[in-house]
Amino acid sequence: MADAHVTEDDPTIEAAADARRAAALGAIRQYGDPVLKGRAREVDAFDDQLRRELDAMGMLMHDAQGVGLAANQVGTLHRVLVYAVDGGEGPVRKLVNPTIAWRSDDVEVGPEGCLSLPRISVDVERHVFLAVRAKDEDGRDIEVEASGFEARIIQHEMDHLDGILILDRTSRDQRKRALRELRARAQA
Repeated sequence: MADAHVTEDDPTIEAAADARRAAALGAIRQYGDPVLKGRAREVDAFDDQLRRELDAMGMLMHDAQGVGLAANQVGTLHRVLVYAVDGGEGPVRKLVNPTIAWRSDDVEVGPEGCLSLPRISVDVERHVFLAVRAKDEDGRDIEVEASGFEARIIQHEMDHLDGILILDRTSRDQRKRALRELRARAQA
């Protein structure tokens, strides 16, 4: 329950959210970290440790104000990802050992950002529709049929599990621009 005297425009709430986001981004591996280029390994133990890992990833994603997070981004080479379609505020979906069962021929180019490349946005071509087979956190088989933004999020996070970043999927010009921005920030 929210305090009736507090509004969303309250600077205290905004400052707390900014602090949580900064702390979360500090816990997420950033561009240049070699784990981001590693290929994640299949999970075979569906236990409390896996459930804790997925729950922690979901909380970290929310605190970072993201809509998806792959295990590589937290330094673990497990083949797991979490995402939430509704601006990161909706329920967290958890996919273990995801594989694409089907993807449409229809593709679209759209802007993407990444918690491992904060404040960078590049255009990436993605399939509009797809079906993903995975396991849930208890090892049960699940299938997700996704389109639009949800399909984009899943493809982005699955790329992470294969060591692929958005910079690997964009045009040469956009990659150069993004790398210049990253270098400028590192020098500032």
